[in-house]
This record gives sequence, C-alpha cells and structure tokens, in this order.
Amino acid sequence: MSASSITPRDRLIVALDLPSVSEARAMVEALGDTVSFYKIGLELTYGGGLSLARELSAQGKKIFLDLKLHDIPNTVARATAQVAELGANLLTIHAYPQTMKAAQSALKGGPLRLLAVTVMTSYDDSDLANAGYAFGVKDLVRRRAEQARQAGIDGLILSAEEVQELRAQLGPQMLLVTPGIRPAGSDIGDQKRVMTPAQAIKAGADHLVIGRPVTQAADPRAAASAIVKEIEGAVA
Repeated sequence: MSASSITPRDRLIVALDLPSVSEARAMVEALGDTVSFYKIGLELTYGGGLSLARELSAQGKKIFLDLKLHDIPNTVARATAQVAELGANLLTIHAYPQTMKAAQSALKGGPLRLLAVTVMTSYDDSDLANAGYAFGVKDLVRRRAEQARQAGIDGLILSAEEVQELRAQLGPQMLLVTPGIRPAGSDIGDQKRVMTPAQAIKAGADHLVIGRPVTQAADPRAAASAIVKEIEGAVA
C-alpha cells in the first residue's frame, strides 16, 4: 500500500488504551464511522482485548495490535502466527534482528503487516544511556531502521521527529507509524518526542496513533473528526 492510497480517515489510528472491553466497545460506538482504525495495546489485551480485536475486525474495522513482541525466535514466530489468525492488520515487534526475522518467517500471506519498534517515544538520549545503550536516539533509530529493511519488515514505529530523515533513508515503501502525536494545545503527558498531526503527516508519516486527545476528550467524535480534517489538510 502506497502512502497516496491511504485515506485521511485511515491514517488516524485511535489507541484504545482503556482498562476494559466494555469501555473500549463504548468508545468505538461513540466514534462511529469517524474512525476506521483502532490500536489495542497491552492494557486492553490483558483485559480481554484479543476477543475485541476479532469482533472489530468482523465489523470491518482495521486493527493494530501493539504487543511489542520480543522473545526467543521460536516463541516470537509462534506468537506472530497466532496473531495472524485474529485478522489484525498491524502488529508491533521490537526491532532486534533475531526478533524481526522470526516474526517475518511466520507470515503466510493475509493482511497482517509487521511494524518494528525503534525507540520508544517516552525515551530520550539520557534514558538510553541509563539503560546501557551506546547510541543516542537518532543513531539507534537509524541503525534499527536499516536492520528492519534488511529483514523485510513492512514498517516502523518511530517518533514523528525521526520521520523525515527515515523517509529519505528508506524510501516510500516502508510504512512509518508515529505515536506521540498531540494536537496543538494538548497535554503531552509522558511523551518526550511529539508533533501535531499536520506536522507529522507533512514530515512523511503514514499513520498517526492518537489516544488520550481523542478518548479523554469531552466529545471524542468531534476530537477525532478535527484530527481527520487536519490530516486531510496536510495531505492536500
């Protein structure tokens, strides 16, 4: 799928970072046809989110399972094969060469595409140094992006701040998905590397993952609609 073929509505992925399936289902109903793509992360997964993924997929929604798989290769491959059976469209894995190769080996067609997590958007250079990494954020993202391309991974999870450089490095085919997106004036929360929706799209992002600015808004549907309109303006 080329970036030009993605509709503005499909570029928005709403993160259902909610504690229960009932709350997530209510949010999906409230958003209606304004949103077509949803992320189910660890919190909701442990609250029954995998069954919700099947349910939403059957309703024609697109599903991003943000599970960040990372384990020994055999376990990663088997887990990826299980996720593929759920009808999900996107799955995150950590951008370690063994992990990426194992996940890629498990795909047997179907809609599932793999996204490698480069560096979490809540991390900065000092966080990486404290964790024992020899690279800063930018250098580590570049290194992992190239390893992902060599492994045949479909796309990357990365900060919008790295999108423009990585788009130039990787070309148009790699799917670039950015969390840490905050509309102007929003609280950035625990994120450290953020951009507005328009800025991220103009930098070259394909999809924007946005949670709290939509799900905690007084009117989630209006908030999502405003973001889609901002995206539409950025790609015009």
